Amino acid sequence: MLEIAKKDIVSRLQFDNPWWSDGRSGKVAYEGTPRRKYFELFHRAVADATVRRAVVLMGPRRVGKTVMVYHSIRALLDTGVDASNILYISLETPIYTGLSLERILAYFQELFSHKRDSNLFVFFDEIQYLRDWEIHLKSLVDSYPDYRFAVTGSAAAALRLKSNESGAGRFSDYVLPPLTFAEYLMFIGREEELVSTTPTSSDEMGSFDYAAKNIDQLNEEFVNYLNFGGYPEAVFSETIRRDPGQYIKSDIIDKVLLRDLPSLYGISDIQELNRLFTTLAYNSGNEVSLEALSQSSGVAKNTIRRYLEYLEAAFLIRRVERIDQTAKKFKRAMCFKVYLTNPSMRAALFGQIEADSEAMGALTETAIYSQWQHSKLTELYYARWNSGEIDIVHLSGSEQKPTWAVEVKWSDRPYKARAELDNCVEFVGRNPKIGQPILITSKTVADEDVKYKGVDFAFRPASLYAYMLGANLLRAVVQRPIFKHGIPLHGGKQA
Repeated sequence: MLEIAKKDIVSRLQFDNPWWSDGRSGKVAYEGTPRRKYFELFHRAVADATVRRAVVLMGPRRVGKTVMVYHSIRALLDTGVDASNILYISLETPIYTGLSLERILAYFQELFSHKRDSNLFVFFDEIQYLRDWEIHLKSLVDSYPDYRFAVTGSAAAALRLKSNESGAGRFSDYVLPPLTFAEYLMFIGREEELVSTTPTSSDEMGSFDYAAKNIDQLNEEFVNYLNFGGYPEAVFSETIRRDPGQYIKSDIIDKVLLRDLPSLYGISDIQELNRLFTTLAYNSGNEVSLEALSQSSGVAKNTIRRYLEYLEAAFLIRRVERIDQTAKKFKRAMCFKVYLTNPSMRAALFGQIEADSEAMGALTETAIYSQWQHSKLTELYYARWNSGEIDIVHLSGSEQKPTWAVEVKWSDRPYKARAELDNCVEFVGRNPKIGQPILITSKTVADEDVKYKGVDFAFRPASLYAYMLGANLLRAVVQRPIFKHGIPLHGGKQA
């Protein structure tokens, strides 16, 4: 059997790295597209030669990881890095199958006579397709301390688990979530047109006041965001927007369900996994139980537990645990909520929604939780008891006491029918030290000063709240955000 010849591999390397021949002035793929707001954080880590770690960029498919790598290459060229000092390869390319990272790097070194102490930048895209990649990458980091290595991968479970086990002290992990609503508005050029932003302090890390300039148009774009706005390519492609099911389901969901997860975990019954995910996607934002999931999907409960872990590790879903009216956790948590990490996945599976669709309430809640992916804050729960429910409750890390709460609505009705706030009043009564006002999202109403039965409430349109979350969380992405009543205000110094 013939092996792939060295000259063919080198030829492919040259094809994948056109700047070697075109120089700094040549075009780099995607250089004309907007940069995600995570770019500065990622590129700073790539360019920082004082830290001897590989940068591992994880995240779901099609959120812009590869594009961010190309943007980083463009920035390196613009700052004077020699074009021959930058290597990019996608390990999804068939010609690289079976090749070790060391061998590929050796071809690159030989091509340009690079030394061990050269200042090289090496990007390995889709690293999960290489078996035992983490062992090889750790070896490269140790062997070539002057080289900067950055890798991307979509199979989050393998990347996160293996990097923790084998790359301790050698990898810096970053997660790139789907687009926030704020990024979506920026990408379509309507951010300043639809939202006004006013600093409330002169401190560069100070807080901001936000207001909708046109709530009806902001809501229209929010519905568009729910349907396709989590994926950068869908934002720019009319073809994808016309048929997001074909693009998102086939190219994103199916690849993870039918290829990535089965190959990583040895799942034999792919249809079983697919049925469970379909059930979860349809119920995004609703409470589910293992018993009910087993009955509706036909999957055994023990298998469901494993599948839930896999789906969550692959950035497809997020589970949120339940607490009671006194903010106590359940010893045996049989019920929980499941949210799609990107609301656009539901539209791709079951059809696009309108502003008055029945699913808008659950998808609005899904979108709000999607914004929270951009924070390291994990102590988010929902409270449910016989007579009421609160959609988001934050428990402090040390005392596990509720500090703030948000009730997510896509309706203005609770503003007039105040009795619909009784569940919040009861929860505050049981937890009197919780921060006030309690935030209630609405469809169009904005009122920061509402008092009902001795409890302070603030009403804010859900679309504006989603924008605020994304904008402030991204602003504080390299700092520790300070939260007040469910709103990230600004960043603080890292402890």
